[in-house]
Amino acid sequence: MTFPEKVITARYQLGLSQEKLAAKLGVSFSTVNRWEKGHAMPSYLALDRFNALCKENNIVFKDNES
Repeated sequence: MTFPEKVITARYQLGLSQEKLAAKLGVSFSTVNRWEKGHAMPSYLALDRFNALCKENNIVFKDNES
């Protein structure tokens, strides 16, 4: 699963808008938007926060299976 897919999946499971997810992660709305479109990747700090948020909410991502 790509990072953009993970962001979209997590946001959907949490029931958050891009703006609300951005606020939880301490980034801007446009940053989340760029992640979802695959135009940018998160900094190590933002990725750490994203992973922690997913872990806290028991969001698990499945790898692509052939």
